[in-house]
Amino acid sequence: MPELDTEQREKLQKDQFAYVDSSGGEHLPIHDESHVRNAMARWNQTDFESDTKKEEARKKILAAAKRHGIEVDSNDKIAKGSA
Repeated sequence: MPELDTEQREKLQKDQFAYVDSSGGEHLPIHDESHVRNAMARWNQTDFESDTKKEEARKKILAAAKRHGIEVDSNDKIAKGSA
């Protein structure tokens, strides 16, 4: 996965992140396939402000995976959610 430098990260739109916290902090970029895969792996390791925000991020990641043709195993934690 190519690492984003500060300039590249600043060029991304807010909707290109799975989670934007109340302070405007952007977490889990989902703008390309490799970052979607990384977001899938790190979703359950990320601190969210609420369970609602975590669920919203999960849905965004799954939608991005679908757009990028990434199959998500039904046994994967991100497929099951926080339950």
